[in-house]
Amino acid sequence: MLPASRRLDGAWLKLDDEGHPPAGLMSADIYDSWMRCITLGLDALRPPSPEFVDAAVLRQEQQRCSLVRGLALAEMHTLHQQIAGSNFMIAFATAEGLLLDSISDSSFSDASDAACIRAGSIWTESICGTNGLGTAAYLKRPIVVHGREHFFARYNNLTCVAAPIFAPDGEVAGILDASSDCMSRQAHTQALVAMAATQIENGLFREQHRGNILIAFHNRGEYLHTLSAGLLAVDNDGRILAANRAARVLLHGLPAFAGRLFGDVFRGRFSDFVDEGRRKERQRLEDDVGSQFVATIENSRQFPMTHRVLAPRPAPPKSPAAAFVSADPRIAAIVQRVAIAAARKMPILIRGETGTGKEQMARHAHAASQRAGSFVAVNCAALPDSLIEAELFGYTEGAFTGARKGGSAGLFKEADGGTLFLDEIGDMPVTLQAVLLRFLDDWTVRPVGGSKREVDVLLVSATNANLDDAIAKGRFRSDLLFRLNTLEVTLLPLRERTDFADIARHLMAKIDPSIALSEAAIQRLAQRSWDGNIRELRNVLARLSLSETGPVIDAATVDAAIGPGSAEPVAPKIKMNESAPADLHEIQRALVLATFAETGNNISKTARRLGISRNTVYRALRGKPG
Repeated sequence: MLPASRRLDGAWLKLDDEGHPPAGLMSADIYDSWMRCITLGLDALRPPSPEFVDAAVLRQEQQRCSLVRGLALAEMHTLHQQIAGSNFMIAFATAEGLLLDSISDSSFSDASDAACIRAGSIWTESICGTNGLGTAAYLKRPIVVHGREHFFARYNNLTCVAAPIFAPDGEVAGILDASSDCMSRQAHTQALVAMAATQIENGLFREQHRGNILIAFHNRGEYLHTLSAGLLAVDNDGRILAANRAARVLLHGLPAFAGRLFGDVFRGRFSDFVDEGRRKERQRLEDDVGSQFVATIENSRQFPMTHRVLAPRPAPPKSPAAAFVSADPRIAAIVQRVAIAAARKMPILIRGETGTGKEQMARHAHAASQRAGSFVAVNCAALPDSLIEAELFGYTEGAFTGARKGGSAGLFKEADGGTLFLDEIGDMPVTLQAVLLRFLDDWTVRPVGGSKREVDVLLVSATNANLDDAIAKGRFRSDLLFRLNTLEVTLLPLRERTDFADIARHLMAKIDPSIALSEAAIQRLAQRSWDGNIRELRNVLARLSLSETGPVIDAATVDAAIGPGSAEPVAPKIKMNESAPADLHEIQRALVLATFAETGNNISKTARRLGISRNTVYRALRGKPG
C-alpha cells in the first residue's frame, strides 16, 4: 500500500483534474468532508476570506457558554503544559464552530497561516473547508485532520486534533482543539484532548446535578476517581436522573436512563446503599446481571439518612458562585475548580494582590463544600507572634499569663465541621509553620496546656506574598506549601479582568440598588489602575453613591468625585529602621498612622504608598517598633 503522503498526492491530483477525489486514497471521514466541501461549491485553490463575528456577538457567546467555557479554559491551560514543545495552540469553540478562546505559544501565533485562528473566527466547513473544529462539529465525534487532509492549502502545514464536548443532555456543548505545525505533531495529543473533553463533560455533569445524589462507580477500585469512572445522578427516591458516558458503557444493556429506578439496574435496596454510603467511603455494588463494582457517593454529606430519604427532595441549593462575579472565563474556571476541591475537602491556597477577593473566594469554597460548621477567618499577620498558636489551637485555663478564665477552644476547634480561612499565611512565623504541618498530618490539635483532640476542617489559605521567594529566604517552609496547595489558584487583579463592568454593577447594586452606573461612567472607572483592586473600587462606588446627581451616575460625576486621572499620589518610600532611636521610631510610626488615615484605614494601600511591608504597618498600629 502507498504511504499516506503519496495517497494524498494522488487525491490532490484527481481533485485538480476531475473536480473530486477518489474514495480509496484517504480515510472515509476526510473523503466525506471533502465531498461536502465540493457540494458547497468551495474551490480548494481559492478559499474564501476568513469570517469573524463582531466583538459584541463574541462577548454574548462567551457569556452564554460561561460554565463550559470556564471548565474548558482550565483544561486548556493544563493541555498546553502537557503538550511539550513549541508551535502549539489549544482552542475552544462553540458547537457551531465559533472560536471563543485560544492559548498558543508565540511561534504558533506569529505564523502567517495562524493569523485567522483567533477568538471570533468561524470554523464551519462551509467557510474553512475540512478542518479540526469544523469537521468535529459536523461529525459530533473526535477527528484528526493532518496536513494536506485540510481542504484548503493554506492549512496544509497544520495538524488539528479536535473532540466534541457533550453536555449531560447529550447535546454538543463545545469543541476542544489542539493544533500544531505538522513537524511538531505528537502521537499522544489525541488521547490528551479526549481526556480533557471527558474532564469537562464530567464537570458539567457534576454541576448540573450538584443538588442530587451522585454515585461514582467502576469495576476496579483504583479507577474510582479517574475519568473512566461511571457517574450516576439519582434523586432521593432512587430514581435515575442521568448517567455519564462511562456509566452507560459500564452498564451496557441495562436500563440506566432517566426515569428508571436504582433497583432496575442494581441489586439491593437503594435505602441500604445510601445508609452505607454515609458510613463508608467505598462500598460494593452489584448490577442486575451480576457485574461487581466499587462505588462511592460523592456528596453523601448533604443527604439525610434513609428514614428521611423518601421525603420530597428540597430544591437544590443556590450556587455559591452567584455572589462571586465570574463573567471573566478565567475567573469562572477558578470558581469551578475551587468548588470541586472544597467538596472533596482538599486544602486550597488562594494567591492574588490585596483586594482581589481572596476571602470572598474562601467563602465560596465554604459554601460549595456544604459543610454544616462555621466559616472562621483569621489574619495571620494581625495576630501577635506569641499568641498565634494559642489562638489557633486553643489553651486551658491558666496555661499562660493572661489566659482567660475557662481557657479557649481555639479557632481550629471553632471551625470544626466547617472551614478555617488562614489569611496572609505567608506572614505566619516559621515556628508555627512546623506546628501547622503536624496538624495537616493527622488533623489533630493540642491546646496549650491541654490534650490532643481531632477536628474536621476544610483548610483554605491565602496570601499576596511571593511564597517562592519566602521559601528561598528561609521564611516559609516548602513542605508546608506542598500541603496547603493541593489546589492553588491565583485571582487576577481588577485591571486585568474582562468583567469590570459586571463587577462595578454588582457592587453598586449591593451599596444602593436604586443607583445605576452609565456606560460612560463604567468606561471612565475602568481607565483607572485600581491598585487596591475590588476593595478600592467598592470604596469609590460608595463615595459615588453619595453624589446628588439622580439615579444614574455618569462620567462627569466620576470625574467630579475622584478626578479624571488614573494614578494615585505616591509618597516617597521610606525604610523603617529597626535600630533607630525611640524618637525616630515615633516619627516613623506617626507617618504610618497619618498615611493609614489618608487611605481610609487601608493597610495595603498604606504599605504601598510608604514602600514598606504590611507587617510593618500592623506593628505600627499596635504601637510596636518598626
